[in-house]
Amino acid sequence: MKKTTLFLNLIITSSLLLSSSLIAKEVPLDRVAVVVNNGVVLESEINDLVKTVKIKAKKENQSLPSDKALRVQATDKLINDSLLLQLGERMGVQVSDAQLDETITNMAKENNLTIEQFRQTIVDDGLDYEKYRENIRGEIISGEVRRASLSRRIYIPPQEIKNLLEVMKKQTNMNTEYHLGHILIVFPADPTQKDIVDAKTRADKVIELLKNGSNFAKIAIASSSDANALKGGDFGWKTINEMPTLFAELVDGKAKDTILGPIRTGLGYSIVKVIDIRGKKVVEIEEVNARHILIKPTIILSDAKAKAKLQGFLDDIKAGKAKFADLAKEYSEGPTSVKGGELGWTDPNNYDPAFKDALAKLKIDEYSEPFKSSFGWHIAQLEGRRMLDATQQMDQKRAYQMLYRRKFTTENYRWMKETRDEAHIEILGQDN
Repeated sequence: MKKTTLFLNLIITSSLLLSSSLIAKEVPLDRVAVVVNNGVVLESEINDLVKTVKIKAKKENQSLPSDKALRVQATDKLINDSLLLQLGERMGVQVSDAQLDETITNMAKENNLTIEQFRQTIVDDGLDYEKYRENIRGEIISGEVRRASLSRRIYIPPQEIKNLLEVMKKQTNMNTEYHLGHILIVFPADPTQKDIVDAKTRADKVIELLKNGSNFAKIAIASSSDANALKGGDFGWKTINEMPTLFAELVDGKAKDTILGPIRTGLGYSIVKVIDIRGKKVVEIEEVNARHILIKPTIILSDAKAKAKLQGFLDDIKAGKAKFADLAKEYSEGPTSVKGGELGWTDPNNYDPAFKDALAKLKIDEYSEPFKSSFGWHIAQLEGRRMLDATQQMDQKRAYQMLYRRKFTTENYRWMKETRDEAHIEILGQDN
């Protein structure tokens, strides 16, 4: 009996020692900071976003408000993100790993980095690359949900487009772009007169601080309810026609560093800063004129035979024994055969990547060697290249986009506010 008791005591003691060891090494569990419908925002997510904003600010030598103000803005953004992702799940919006990889590869290219170098910069900043990658997936989904939801709410009548085109023809400043900063002091839902007066008082205080030299981005992060608050209120580069009408009337002709407002809108009071001014960049696109002969492999016609057949055509064309157009009409598969393989003037980005790459290597009137695309085997001839001024070619499309963007900002805020009002949002531990 004594031996049994001793044995049990040893087991208990060993267990306690083991438990003590485990407790000493235990990592605190992540805390739920906000409940959003059937989802949550974790404390670690808020901390990660605050950390990311701080890293970006340090790189850009940008001052920031207090950690408390940063946390409020980060929490607010993550609540919106959670709602958008939940909507995306209900709508069936998905982003595959292949789509995500393509997006990140393009981000790396924009920074003149390889994907490995891009990944290393994320790690060097002290961020978890896999978390960063999933955040990008979430941003893509959120963007798709936002666009799909708002496209149903924004209607641009043809007459509005026509009217804007007429205005644009008469404007002398249509090629001037303004880089704007925006701070929104928002009204609460169903504001009383006191709410409106209080918002105006806050807006006047912001104007006073800015005119006395306070940093615009820092105040935007601390005070703005605009979607771009965590980006320092950056409203982007816009022509007069792309701005909300109230902004356009005030900004037109103003000098750099001008502070405008408070501007009362249906959402609250806006404060706008003219950060910079530039001439509008002329957007040029390259078009290529090409023709091709397409042979599709079959069970009977192997890849090797299809390639050899095209090589024979190419040899005959170069030797003057046959004409490209005649061979295309007789042997090419697809709708262009009746036109002698002519593809016409086209943006090369519209082609299969292999076809685009083959044309990129050719000089005018030069023939390609046989190559394979997702459609089959080709030989191609580049007949011409030209650059088009897309700003002149696409006036109607530009007018539509200007009107859409003008309405998008206001409608986006209203839609997001409605979405939040309908949601169950519980911020936990506010007193801690």
